[in-house]
Amino acid sequence: MTENGFIVCEGLVKIYKVANLEVVALQGLDLSVARGEMLGIVGASGSGKTTLMNILGGLDRPSAGKVRVDGRDLLTISSGGLAEYRRTKVGFVWQQGERNLIPYLSALDNVRLPIILSGRGWWEERARAEALLAAVGLAERLHHRLMELSGGEQQRVAIAVALANNPSLLLADEPTGEVDTTTAAGIFKVFQELNRQFQLTTLIVSHDSGLGRYVDRVIAIRDGKTSSETFRQVLTPASELVGVHEKAGAQVEEMFEELVLLDSAGRLQVPREYLEKFNIKNRAQLEVIESGILIRPAQAANQNEAVSPLASELEATQEPHGMRGWWKRLRRESKRKRQ
Repeated sequence: MTENGFIVCEGLVKIYKVANLEVVALQGLDLSVARGEMLGIVGASGSGKTTLMNILGGLDRPSAGKVRVDGRDLLTISSGGLAEYRRTKVGFVWQQGERNLIPYLSALDNVRLPIILSGRGWWEERARAEALLAAVGLAERLHHRLMELSGGEQQRVAIAVALANNPSLLLADEPTGEVDTTTAAGIFKVFQELNRQFQLTTLIVSHDSGLGRYVDRVIAIRDGKTSSETFRQVLTPASELVGVHEKAGAQVEEMFEELVLLDSAGRLQVPREYLEKFNIKNRAQLEVIESGILIRPAQAANQNEAVSPLASELEATQEPHGMRGWWKRLRRESKRKRQ
């Protein structure tokens, strides 16, 4: 775990109490994110993705563990400090664009509002709002209201609103969940350009399979813990990348490498499909080989599986005492006589 990362989570735990039940949403999650990194987060529903985003955004507090963002300890910070952190350091983009927006205001006024509330002057806030809308590709739609904008345009306005107070961390929870594939690609490109332009640390939760093409890496969360990460590598030579995004139909050759993550105790999560394919249940054998560590099914993982010859020999030499041992020896002697 990188101690000097912009975001550092170690053994992060979040437990919700529902009636008389306790639901463990995060169970010892470890995560490190560098300043300016663009990170994708994926996982099944209920895996803990949104809980992690709520904690990093200061909307919820963890139950235990360690979580630091830009030097702030979000476990021990005061309520007032947490409110100031949410207001000045974090920008939120939700799945429903209208959640960030006021419908009867224009795109420009929606972005101006949080800047005005922060106490900046009229000319300063107007200039910044116009610059942000231009950055998300809406320079020609400043005075349009929500009903006059498409779903993708509304989400772009929402992104501009999230950046109004110049945050250092941008959190997006399923920002393309309600738009088509083409529009989703455009929104991801907006995040990508903003990340490059402002060196903005960006975390995006998404089920979109195309997410990996726009972020530096993708973290998978399973059962409240980070289980794997996928890195994107651009194979096209740097000399060929100049202006490649402006060329119609330009193709960039990429390679994706998935790595399994180990926690501080050396534990890893093996994908369920691998366990089922090799019939690995609650036990497995580890073997050190020249190139690494081999995981194979245990010889006697279940009572119904055959016991290895070595185990049978050990069992025969270590028979139980008393009535149980006597009965076992009697059965073996009877079997030998029948043969």
